[in-house]
Amino acid sequence: MGGPMAANLVKAGYSVTGFDVVPAALEAAQAAGVVVAPSSAAAASGADVVITMLPAGKHVFAAYDGEGPGGGLLAAAKPGSLFLECSTIAVEDARTAHELALAAGHHSLDAPVSGGVMGAEAGTLTFMVGGSGEDFTDAADIFEVMGRRIVHCGGPGAGQAAKVCNNMILGVSMIAVSEAFVLGEKLGLTHQALYDVAANASGQCWALTTNCPVPGPVPASPANRDYQPGFAGALMAKDLGLAVEALNATGTAASMGRAAEEIYRHFALDGGAGTDFSGIINTIRDASEGLATLDAAQENTAQDNTSPENSGG
Repeated sequence: MGGPMAANLVKAGYSVTGFDVVPAALEAAQAAGVVVAPSSAAAASGADVVITMLPAGKHVFAAYDGEGPGGGLLAAAKPGSLFLECSTIAVEDARTAHELALAAGHHSLDAPVSGGVMGAEAGTLTFMVGGSGEDFTDAADIFEVMGRRIVHCGGPGAGQAAKVCNNMILGVSMIAVSEAFVLGEKLGLTHQALYDVAANASGQCWALTTNCPVPGPVPASPANRDYQPGFAGALMAKDLGLAVEALNATGTAASMGRAAEEIYRHFALDGGAGTDFSGIINTIRDASEGLATLDAAQENTAQDNTSPENSGG
């Protein structure tokens, strides 16, 4: 997602220098007008704003402290730079990253995003931001280039807290929508009929109307591209893992969130890691076929046990 975000900043007239460990990502960034640097530290050198978009907290700390080519971002950036940490990481990791940036003489906001690759490309992301009000105001122009809705959620870590809660809702709702479509199939409903009802009734949600897990009703949804992400199953599994960490840390009872984490963890391990998270419908459909086979076998066994030759009469 960082690539399209950087491309939109270039389109808006910002001078953007970038680095990525994946050569293909660097090639795409360069094609979009990003100046490619030989290291992350070189990219940060002289920048007023440093934006990071990385898989996990350990990668953020490695980038900040210099466990990579060219040294760390915190040392390379000029004093007083504004760090926008846009990864989705644990709340405590976000607070630690904030403290590290401040200790190095910089400003810091945690600013995870929602909207997926399509939102990043269209510049319609939602930013959930944690940090001081002054830093939030200073970053407003940059956020508005990359997103449509920018919410200041509170102090350091509050952006990540909002992201964890949001993605727990998303994971649970996608499973519910997928289960409903599989049930509808078994009851003889067409996908379009169920969509037309639920999209305009109390079942309406983003997982249905934007990322619909069946092809047809929403042409832009990944289901129409053989479930190419989008938002990958591995990322949903990771985000729900962060949610469970937060649930455990706070002693929150959340049976649906925990169940969603388990379902997506197995989905990612069983081949769904690189597909869109809406591909969970295929797992549900396959499991439902298994249940149908089991039910039929049990029914046949019950009939055999009550046949005249087995009745004792």
